[in-house]
Amino acid sequence: MTIVRSIEKLEAIYGRPAKTSIVKEVASITPAYAKLIEASPFVALATVGPEGLDCSPRGEAPGVVRIHDSKTLMLPDRRGNNRVDSLRNIICDPRVALLFLIPGSGTTMRVNGRAEISVDPDVLASFAVDGQEPRSVIIIRVETVYFQCARAIVRSYLWKPEKYPDISGLPTIGQILADLSHGEVGGDSYDREWSDRAARTLW
Repeated sequence: MTIVRSIEKLEAIYGRPAKTSIVKEVASITPAYAKLIEASPFVALATVGPEGLDCSPRGEAPGVVRIHDSKTLMLPDRRGNNRVDSLRNIICDPRVALLFLIPGSGTTMRVNGRAEISVDPDVLASFAVDGQEPRSVIIIRVETVYFQCARAIVRSYLWKPEKYPDISGLPTIGQILADLSHGEVGGDSYDREWSDRAARTLW
């Protein structure tokens, strides 16, 4: 196997990026970029820390990430599994990356920056849904913002239901947990109860 081990070799293979790939990157959120971010109901949050990397899905109604100003984003940390891998990483290393998806659109948005975790009562209260506040809010100080072209969306048929794979044969979460824990957790009861449990603990 031939492995690329230098930037020079990499650039020789790929060449120089087009001007459009350069001018799209800016250091703050422009009005056009703000509209794309505000339309997104889903974002992947990537972090790095001493124990490794983490990429965590975050989603709710469009505007899952609030634009505080052109250099600041705010992301509520909603209820989850309490592993808090992303938050642990942010405390140790503030570097983060965000990837926004907009259903039906080929355009994705990317933001890189540095984050901190706020538990300010007023900030938490401003993100309350159905009377439930997040336990913390991630504050992202924006360093770079740019859109990603649609090729990956087009190639994956992400928004074309008629192209979706058949998922009927995939293992359920309950089955996976039961297998990994040798039957201690998970199983059919986990799968049966999941929908009701999620509805009760969504926020």
